[in-house]
Amino acid sequence: MTEIEKMPRFIAVEGPIGVGKTSLTRRLAAHLGAELLLEGAADNPFLPQYYADRSRYALATQLHFLCQRTRQLQPWSQTDLFVPAVIADFMFDKDRLFAQIALDDQEFALYDEIFKRFAPQVPIPELVIYLAAPVDVLLRRIEARGIQYERAIDAAYLERLIHEYARFFQHYQAAPVLIVDAARLDLLSHPAHFGALVATVQAGIRGKQVLDILDA
Repeated sequence: MTEIEKMPRFIAVEGPIGVGKTSLTRRLAAHLGAELLLEGAADNPFLPQYYADRSRYALATQLHFLCQRTRQLQPWSQTDLFVPAVIADFMFDKDRLFAQIALDDQEFALYDEIFKRFAPQVPIPELVIYLAAPVDVLLRRIEARGIQYERAIDAAYLERLIHEYARFFQHYQAAPVLIVDAARLDLLSHPAHFGALVATVQAGIRGKQVLDILDA
């Protein structure tokens, strides 16, 4: 049995902005020969305006992401064994998490009605890899990647985002979750850390499990 045959057919890598989702997703997909599915945040025309004026552009930004992610995930909604395995750097539910932060009560009520209509059209991951890191690490990584509009992201926004992610995954039960301390473990540059991640996923995960590497 090959490595990809031992893996879940749909893995989503999640976590707050700057935590390293896309880099890990690319490495996993390349290593396993799986399809790569990236959320394409840069394709959202409202995102730069949102970080400049959040209250004005929040609803347009979130609705664009909602439609975009629905279109991206729909092809994997079948359970056909011939559909290739896919690793994505987002999960559909994350959109609602961001909407809760960005929208006022009336906007969120409208958004949530649309979200609930779209949700049955997309697949649920067979595994979620949740990357966690503190605010100072996220800020350094955001600064290092140098995306202009992300410079408006401040520590308070990231603190709220970290809190919402932690709360979300505390109650999330739709799929197994592998929790990774992305500040302590280097999954890109440390082969042993990446190898431990792959081996842990291949061994199978039930419920919530922390990736624990003693010599990290």
